[in-house]
Amino acid sequence: MATYEQIRSDVREQHGRYVQNCWIAHVKELNGLTSRTAHNRKSRDTRAKTCPAEVRPVIEASMRRLKMI
Repeated sequence: MATYEQIRSDVREQHGRYVQNCWIAHVKELNGLTSRTAHNRKSRDTRAKTCPAEVRPVIEASMRRLKMI
């Protein structure tokens, strides 16, 4: 399983974009890859920052390259 830093650097190299950890976590959750809730999450039902729709395919492509999905 790739780390958040590996995903961020892959996206930066391939697309020249910066992605936030919370966006990566949101995409992982949407793809069924999370097994627990972060200890510092304020609400279990909602996210403070969701991944923008235009960034989701970029993160998913990186996750495919890194063989996470």
